[in-house]
Amino acid sequence: MNSDNVFMLVAIMIYFAAMIAIGFWANRKTNDLSDYMLGGRNLPPTVAALSAGASDMSGWLMMGLPGALYVTGLADSWIAIGLLIGAWLNWKFVAPRLRTYTEVAQNSITIPSFLENRLKDGSRMLRVVAGALILVFFTFYVSSGMVAGGVFFENSFGSNYHTGMLLVAGVTVLYTLFGGFLGASYTDMMQGLLMMVALVVVPILGFVAVGGPGTMVDVVTEVNPHAFSLFSGTTAVVVISGLAWGLGYFGQPHIVTRFMALRSAADATAGRRIGIGWMFISLVGAVFTGLTGLAYFTQHPELTLDDPEAIFLAMAQLMFHPLIAGFVLAAVLAAIMSTVSSQLIVSSSALVEDLTKIGLKRELSPRAQVWLGRGGVFLVAVIAGSLAWTQNNTILGLVAFAWAGFGSSFGPIVLLSLFWKRLTAPASMIGMICAAVTVFCWQYTPWSALYELVPGFIVNVIVAVVVSLLTKKPDVDAEFDQAVELASAKAF
Repeated sequence: MNSDNVFMLVAIMIYFAAMIAIGFWANRKTNDLSDYMLGGRNLPPTVAALSAGASDMSGWLMMGLPGALYVTGLADSWIAIGLLIGAWLNWKFVAPRLRTYTEVAQNSITIPSFLENRLKDGSRMLRVVAGALILVFFTFYVSSGMVAGGVFFENSFGSNYHTGMLLVAGVTVLYTLFGGFLGASYTDMMQGLLMMVALVVVPILGFVAVGGPGTMVDVVTEVNPHAFSLFSGTTAVVVISGLAWGLGYFGQPHIVTRFMALRSAADATAGRRIGIGWMFISLVGAVFTGLTGLAYFTQHPELTLDDPEAIFLAMAQLMFHPLIAGFVLAAVLAAIMSTVSSQLIVSSSALVEDLTKIGLKRELSPRAQVWLGRGGVFLVAVIAGSLAWTQNNTILGLVAFAWAGFGSSFGPIVLLSLFWKRLTAPASMIGMICAAVTVFCWQYTPWSALYELVPGFIVNVIVAVVVSLLTKKPDVDAEFDQAVELASAKAF
């Protein structure tokens, strides 16, 4: 191993140690299952906003988006635009009402338990179905993050894939296992800050290296005359599919649980401003990382870039001393690990709170419930790790598929439960199942070019509304009005 790699590994080990330290700090503040799964509903807006953003963006922000811009230009930025719009709407309309309604509805600490309590589902089947969907989708989602961690170490340091995968998985599981939701949220906040700083500094130094923004534009335009066009080389279906990613926000359990954990609905306003500000800066930085990278490598034909998605990694190593480059590269790990940790917590909550506890005959002590939650984290991690052991591109491809699955299955139901009194439990369960089936089957239709989130979302809305009108309305008027009143009073 050369000296440059030693410097970078030292920086990454320091980063790992900091994440573990935060996890053990959070462990001291975790006393019961509500603390472990939801941080005791005491999350400051800054932590909620940055952790939601970091757990959302994953390695796509650091590698996928810059790589896409490097190859095609701004035409591939519609997903980023859709995500920014969707996140703003989510914070504006869902966050305050979900925060108050989950507390009014018997202090629900998971999305499945909230739906059961909100819709007065005595059969408990809705909660089981929702918990099972979360568990299945997130096990593969977590697995994809572990694969990404292995690939990162393989490409950056030439290490063995399995060694890198186990290292990333082990550190993430360790701080999540002991720190729970609070540990995951605070580490996500630190990781989010690291990601944003890296995405600001790398393109700025790239601008300087290529001779300024004007030179960058000239060089990129010479290579790709349509690089700065949002519409050139794309179609209406591609634009709609990209924007539709924003719809997925309403149904992502690892994101909306941050809303449930806020100190109050009033914090949603500050959270929205901080979160959207972070997203905007980070997305713009990712865009210009790809474009400045294209200009730099065009000016230096002696350099080669085998994988466009490695443009951020390459620019970081070219622009910085190896020790500083190590901390910048840690931002990529931050993107991966922040998502994995949040998904582990939600998967554990689905396994423990929404599935296992239903079958228990007696109430466990608070500490026993925490250890049951930790057991859930460990079990999901082991299954996800076994799936990731054999590097599989299909698992990585399931990231977009899982986003569509969650967005279409849970998004419409979450929105209707918060804004429509008439929604019923049977309608929600049937709508979620129909949406999931649509997402699974859409790739086999003649219209598969359209992102499966769109038809899944539409099918869920139609089914949920029609079945609700055909079934008995639950007695929820008093709770609904109370939640709306509290949200309105505290949010504005």
